[in-house]
Amino acid sequence: MMRLYRLLERLRACTEVLARHRQWCSIAELLVRFSSTKVAPRYRRMEYQVKELDRLNIIHVTGTKGKGSTCAFTEQILRNYGFRTGFYSSPHLVQVRERIRINGQPIGKELFTKYFWQVYGRLEETKDAHGGRMPAYFRFLTILAFHVFLQEKVDLAVVEVGIGGAYDCTNIIRSPWVCGISSLGIDHTSLLGDTIEKIAWQKGGIFKPGVPAFTVKQTDGSMKVLQERAEEIGCSLSVCPDLDEYESEGSLRLGLAGHHQRSNASLALQLSHTWLQRHFLTDPVLSSPVEFSGVNPAQAFRPSPAMIKGLAETEWPGRNQTLKRGPVTYFLDGAHTTRSMQACVRWFNEVATQHEKNAGGPVVRVLLFNATGERDCAAMLKLLAPCHFDFAVFCPNITEAIATCNADQQNFNVSVENMLTRCLDNQQSWRILNGQEEKPEEGLLIGGGLPLVAERNSDTLVFPCILSALQWISQGRDAVLSDPNKCIIPVKPSISAKAAPLREAVNIHVLITGSLHLVGGALKHLEPALNC
Repeated sequence: MMRLYRLLERLRACTEVLARHRQWCSIAELLVRFSSTKVAPRYRRMEYQVKELDRLNIIHVTGTKGKGSTCAFTEQILRNYGFRTGFYSSPHLVQVRERIRINGQPIGKELFTKYFWQVYGRLEETKDAHGGRMPAYFRFLTILAFHVFLQEKVDLAVVEVGIGGAYDCTNIIRSPWVCGISSLGIDHTSLLGDTIEKIAWQKGGIFKPGVPAFTVKQTDGSMKVLQERAEEIGCSLSVCPDLDEYESEGSLRLGLAGHHQRSNASLALQLSHTWLQRHFLTDPVLSSPVEFSGVNPAQAFRPSPAMIKGLAETEWPGRNQTLKRGPVTYFLDGAHTTRSMQACVRWFNEVATQHEKNAGGPVVRVLLFNATGERDCAAMLKLLAPCHFDFAVFCPNITEAIATCNADQQNFNVSVENMLTRCLDNQQSWRILNGQEEKPEEGLLIGGGLPLVAERNSDTLVFPCILSALQWISQGRDAVLSDPNKCIIPVKPSISAKAAPLREAVNIHVLITGSLHLVGGALKHLEPALNC
């Protein structure tokens, strides 16, 4: 497996800047003549044509916020009907295998290794015909996912778009059974455009002629663009009802916390309902393509017991997730846009306040934050400021400051110096938001050249990695983080002294947010089972 992950490191290190043009779909050229060379005896050697993806009976989902949760709801519902499901999502939290799931579970190491080398070997053999180049990281994983689903003979595949839609490499899908669009917002502007209308145009690119499409309620501007895209492409477009409009005895219970999950659940109900109708219909008239006839409200219906059970049983780690470890409670959410941060703040205030009512003593609130790429960190921190954190802690998305750090969680495109500079900038933004005066930066270094901890005020600190931040926050009160096998990164006595309130509090409440990669790095340490 180490050889495998070193190869993945090289693939990721060579990932090019994604181009905003149709060459992004060059993966189709690779798929047309892609075949596996070392297939196990029970599988026939075969060449894939793009049309063979039609056999996967795909549900294709895009959006800015909530597309992963929508896919998770949808997959769980259809699995409850007894179907063998495939689920392709991104990014992963801890292990790259999480991106490719069969029946809700990440594929095992042996299966991943087998299919990895089948795909890699074939692409290596044929690369001379394609300019001598191998596909970039995400494209490679997309090819791998489709190969796994075809070889494992799933009944359906739920496919989450990576970025955008129109030029995303998942959009080689020709004939999905149904398409969905979750809530739209501003993100990935360098690739998708800097207005909601431009982004909506990209997202609507997954529509296919005659294939029904559903969307949650959107702003007027984005809805107008989606309508134009549906008319241009030639498909129906329906707007999902509120979850309360579905006929059920009492409120539908969701396995995912947060009010914003209600629109994702409604979209999942429509997607699964439409997929089931096509699967079970025998009347060719009823199963014929549906053309554009304006934007219409989707009809609410009475969810089946399997649907109700599916919504309640859905799990999607790192999204509105609560983990209690004795006196320390972690609230994890990968919000990384202003809109998703608004939802995160609402959820955190509701659930943390409820926990604090039952604490029976003083509770210390801690923010652990980082963000990547072009995200507006200052805007997100401004939304977090009213949560009244006693400490704001910043760290890069480095799981631990040692050489054995998991390659699946490393970013090879950004230097450590740049990541730490971003953390210090975020610390300064937090100080300004809280009306604190700036102090000169203290140069505290460890042997490897990483800042051990930079302190500018008693309530803000920067740590070199996620583990060191979590260890300081928990102050030995989380047994999992106190494992003697974990490396303990020393801090100055003055920094340890700052933690007195954490040692004395009845409970410590930690909100970890700003980046799914940060959340994944935290879960690596908080949930050791995810590393298996």
